[in-house]
Amino acid sequence: MRLKYHVPAGQRNMVHRDVGYQAMRLVSDIYNESIETSLGGIAKHLTQTQESRGLPNQPRHQQHQQQQQQQQQHFVTLGSLKRWGEQSEDDRGQPRPRPTDYSQFAANFEAGPKHPVCPFPCDAQINSRFVIWEGDISQLKVDAITNSTDETLTEKNRVSKKIFGRAGAALTSAIVHDVRRCKTGEVRVTPGFFLPSKYIIHTVGPIYSEKYRTASEATLHACYRNVLYKARELGLRTVALCDISSVQRDFPPDTAAHIALRTVRRFLEQYRAEIVIVCLESNARSIYEVLAPLYFPRDSFEERSALWQLPKDIGGLYGEPQLADRQIRIIHNPQHSVMIEADDDSDTSPHDLEMGSDVEYSNINLSLAAPLSGAAHSFTQMQGDLDRQRLLGDRPRMVYESVLDDGLEGIEHQERYERLLRRAKTEDLSEVSGIGCLYQSGVDRLGRPVVVFCGKWFPAHNIDLEKALLYLIHLLDPIVKGDYVIAYFHTLTNSNNYLSLQWLKDVYSILPYKYKKNLKAFYVVHPTFWTKMMTWWFTTFMAPAIKTKVHSLPGVEHLYSAIAKDQLEIPAYITEYDMATNGIHYFQPITNTSSPAS
Repeated sequence: MRLKYHVPAGQRNMVHRDVGYQAMRLVSDIYNESIETSLGGIAKHLTQTQESRGLPNQPRHQQHQQQQQQQQQHFVTLGSLKRWGEQSEDDRGQPRPRPTDYSQFAANFEAGPKHPVCPFPCDAQINSRFVIWEGDISQLKVDAITNSTDETLTEKNRVSKKIFGRAGAALTSAIVHDVRRCKTGEVRVTPGFFLPSKYIIHTVGPIYSEKYRTASEATLHACYRNVLYKARELGLRTVALCDISSVQRDFPPDTAAHIALRTVRRFLEQYRAEIVIVCLESNARSIYEVLAPLYFPRDSFEERSALWQLPKDIGGLYGEPQLADRQIRIIHNPQHSVMIEADDDSDTSPHDLEMGSDVEYSNINLSLAAPLSGAAHSFTQMQGDLDRQRLLGDRPRMVYESVLDDGLEGIEHQERYERLLRRAKTEDLSEVSGIGCLYQSGVDRLGRPVVVFCGKWFPAHNIDLEKALLYLIHLLDPIVKGDYVIAYFHTLTNSNNYLSLQWLKDVYSILPYKYKKNLKAFYVVHPTFWTKMMTWWFTTFMAPAIKTKVHSLPGVEHLYSAIAKDQLEIPAYITEYDMATNGIHYFQPITNTSSPAS
């Protein structure tokens, strides 16, 4: 290594005669000699270091491979972690402490348990996909890990230091040039680079404030939920969560643990394939291990204990905090009244008030109340503060309040349906479509599309029910824009083909109102006594809107009055069963009345 100096050719003779140039050259020679000496010493030191480590004269790529092999020996794989359902002992081999059974002290408590039934029942399948682990999250060999940071993604905490230190300078470069910023409660994704995990999901947790407690808790829930759903969106199976509510954000540890655990529980209830690992440090692990049995009970004893120890606010559908007093505050206006007259036979749904659908507004009469007269209104009856009465539960709910609550619930279902519809259009659903149990088969005699569902071919216990729901939406969404009918063949089905009523109820609530309104007939062919009873129960208590549209038919021939034979494509086993049960006279061949070709 030498310092180079450039002198133009035309000035070379003049410069050589310059004393200053001679001095500069002398200094340059001395500097180069000193640099070469120092570099030689460094090279000699590096050579001695390599020889002492047993790596003499190895090429650089071989040294890099050996370093990677040494690092891989410290990686923590999923198989080495104990699932929550298997953790009957702690790290020292001692039995884990059991929660207190408050039922034996029930006589001393006037209020009794906080919940009549356990909102988070024991589920071995869920417990097998949940892990609490104490260690370095950057050493986990999983699909994605979580990094808790600030909005500039440059926060230096104990977790982020380990992640950035192991991932290398490439992660810092990606943050500075590509990601740059992230808002509180949102997530950003970067590759894992030199980490054993494939991705890093960065999220910004809130700073806790007692004054804005509700907002802080809702934002923390959004962090956990967005991380989990981002992993789901990327098709990842294993995700590791760090403690997003770190100490420097002043979040109460027990409150943060409740939010994290119930959010993870609700996520695992909805998606039956993912595995979630909660990576903690020693100070936070003890809190999670005490509270985890409330949300992930491993036996009936922990379920009974959860009835007393779970907080009253167990969150909503996704585990989000819910405060009834802060959702909607409606104060009755004495100058107006709302009267809703809904016909029982009308197809109008309360959800359509918020969905923007075509609603017959003639059924909703909004009128000004008559002028106030003595003792004619609650205001003149000195009933006190109506808002306070509502908060205390003394005032009956008004009709329009029920409609608004139903409308807000409908908005949530509509948003979820739109997310499912986007996924149904992009994801690979060949696993379900290849079964052939659900398909469109021609039209009925009124020109309405006919959807056929063969119950025998549906493996209810050996299929991803979420994929099945996505395929159902993918098939029906373009059909339900108009009138349609469904023909369900219960022929030769058994217990392996039955869906749970809870899943059917969830699907019924998710599907928009157009699915129920435009369904004109639901034919159940070859029903059993049990099928008839469950159909009556479901349509009476869960789906009354379609109760009059369900028809039980003992044989295929009864369908021919509504659907022509050439428009109904059904498997051979159905016709064979119907022939053996109802007789061959139902299957007369279709005569061709057209003249033969000349």
